[in-house]
Amino acid sequence: MIPKVYKEVIDLGDGRTISLETGKLAKQAHGSVVVQMGKAMLLCTVVSNYEAANVDFLPLTVDYREKFAAAGRYPGGFFKREARPSTEEILTMRLVDRVLRPLFPKDYHAETQVMIQLMSHDEAVMPDALAGLAASAAIQLSDIPFETPISEVRVARINGEFVINPSREVLEQADIDMMVGASADSVMMVEGEMDECSEEEMADAIKFAHEAIKVQCAAQIKLAEAFGKMETREYEPEAEDEVLAQKVHDAAYQKCYDIAKAGSSKKERGLAFSEVKDEVKALFSEEELEEVGGLVSKYFGKTQKAAVRDLTLNEGLRLDGRKTTDIRPIWCEVDYLPSTHGSSIFTRGETQALATVTLGTSREANVIDLPTHQGEETFYLHYNFPPFSTGEARPLRGTSRREVGHGNLAQRALKGMIPDDCPYTVRVVAEVLESNGSSSMATVCSGTMALMDAGVQLKKPVSGIAMGLISDGERYAVLSDILGDEDHLGDMDFKVTGTADGITACQMDIKIKGLSYEILVNALKQARDGRLHILEKLTDTIATPEAHVKAHSPKIITTRIPGDYIGALIGPGGKNIQELQKETETTIVINEDPVTEEGIVEILGTNQEGINTVISRIDALTFKPEKGNVYEVKVVKMLEFGAVVEYTEAPGNEVLLHISELAWERTNDVKDVVNMGDVLDVKYFGVDPKTRKEKVSRKALLPRPPRPDHKKKEAPKKES
Repeated sequence: MIPKVYKEVIDLGDGRTISLETGKLAKQAHGSVVVQMGKAMLLCTVVSNYEAANVDFLPLTVDYREKFAAAGRYPGGFFKREARPSTEEILTMRLVDRVLRPLFPKDYHAETQVMIQLMSHDEAVMPDALAGLAASAAIQLSDIPFETPISEVRVARINGEFVINPSREVLEQADIDMMVGASADSVMMVEGEMDECSEEEMADAIKFAHEAIKVQCAAQIKLAEAFGKMETREYEPEAEDEVLAQKVHDAAYQKCYDIAKAGSSKKERGLAFSEVKDEVKALFSEEELEEVGGLVSKYFGKTQKAAVRDLTLNEGLRLDGRKTTDIRPIWCEVDYLPSTHGSSIFTRGETQALATVTLGTSREANVIDLPTHQGEETFYLHYNFPPFSTGEARPLRGTSRREVGHGNLAQRALKGMIPDDCPYTVRVVAEVLESNGSSSMATVCSGTMALMDAGVQLKKPVSGIAMGLISDGERYAVLSDILGDEDHLGDMDFKVTGTADGITACQMDIKIKGLSYEILVNALKQARDGRLHILEKLTDTIATPEAHVKAHSPKIITTRIPGDYIGALIGPGGKNIQELQKETETTIVINEDPVTEEGIVEILGTNQEGINTVISRIDALTFKPEKGNVYEVKVVKMLEFGAVVEYTEAPGNEVLLHISELAWERTNDVKDVVNMGDVLDVKYFGVDPKTRKEKVSRKALLPRPPRPDHKKKEAPKKES
């Protein structure tokens, strides 16, 4: 039986379209959809259990995978099968998860799984921009409770014009590249990188993206209606007790308000709030707590949140005693670790990041091998968030999605400031040692200083700040440099990085509906003031990049050789280059320029003398004397029929100086004219057509003796 297929088409307005199709594939999933743009096709399915899990949160999993078969390629590596997700796939999962999660009911705790798979790839389409649309459309076709359709688009500014979902090739020309997630009436997520754009330009890009998202949300509703939108499933909501909630509020609110107003440290606040919670629980018997203990904890959390938020809205004060625009105390240090190529410590309040820099050759570049993209990164940043940074003990289970996402944000913040002519592959590693407030922004700050300490000639230093928002619908307060608690209790987490001249990257998650662009721009401008304050602290510590890399850091020289000489430099089985590396204690990397077919030779070493030796050997290998020029040579071997001489400017490059070219007079013994070690000048005549060998001459530079007069003298005349 041929299935009935339902389809809706979205016109992007420039000849490109996106289609949503359901009814053909994966019909046992609770919702499934195929999203197609060009030849790119994503299959998205969603399944949610009908029974709630025994947890107090939504166990939502968003999984995004790119199949190598979609691009007609094999997976790399020994096992020819897709394995753990790549960094890029994890970043896409996070983008989708951050928009979906807030729209499920707060009391919906059934395990839910959204799976998005790239089944067909198109070089002109970047599929990550379609993943959010696919996820939301699949949910709309199911009976899973969900507040409203959402979508995500990539917005880029190219030659001054905004474009929705550009190709990767076109994106390379953009000075703004952002992913925006929103419903029809509210922007909920923004993440991207910019080339030092202004706050107003960023807001304009978000507005442009939101208009496109509104069209995509309407298309999902049309598709669901045509398909026959199912009634939302019934589920067991959490129990509520308004009388109990009021009792907890009355007992705890003022005490929580007073603790918040005291402006204490994280540890002190935590202990004080715990004591109040214990006092509230003491109001109930053991039997009552067994029955309603969970609700008591829940209502206490709500009361604590209300007290903290009210303090800020009423008095403009925050948990640690700061005003809304205050930045916590900052101290910085560079060159802390003696053996690294660059290092720095950045400490802001109770958040601390230690960054290191390692310099290497192109061999250390981060290779990207995906179905949708292949390439290399010569600058990359890794972020580590160990449990001790928050005073916790928990299992280590490899790099988390959070670590991948935060590291990517910091990398995007800094990469535009790495000079185009930087000869090194640069790796930055940030170790978060303390965390109470944005550690990713601390990573940006410590990364900037570590790069400058390492001698990487940054175009401009970069700083970052995390902003928050508290609003009751009528009043609002924008918070600079938020604490961890303010992130949890607030309505927005907005991270902004940039130089003194503009924004380089951002990441925003909004928890309230209908955030006005006025508030958004105000938050961005307040963030700029905070960034500049932090930037001043960084430049007070290290004003400009070090002029040179450290003595123990590798120096790198890049040179080019004709493609014909690559094999000679490498030698049979790599013999020549291996011996040269061992002799000079250097690392030599040779890449071929696909355009000019020249060899690009990178010489890396800590000993300048060794680097100089490699350069002289390469110069000697590629030395080509020019016909008619005079060169200084040294005698390195004596023969009966001449002397073997070496060009002094190209050691190892030898040529025969024939005995007949030593002097104008007849030379019976080479030793009569030159000896071992003699340095002299010769003239180069090119290849002799008779002998087919290179010819040089000493005598050509000597004055030619006069020719002898061979005419016979006339006999004297006899007298008659």
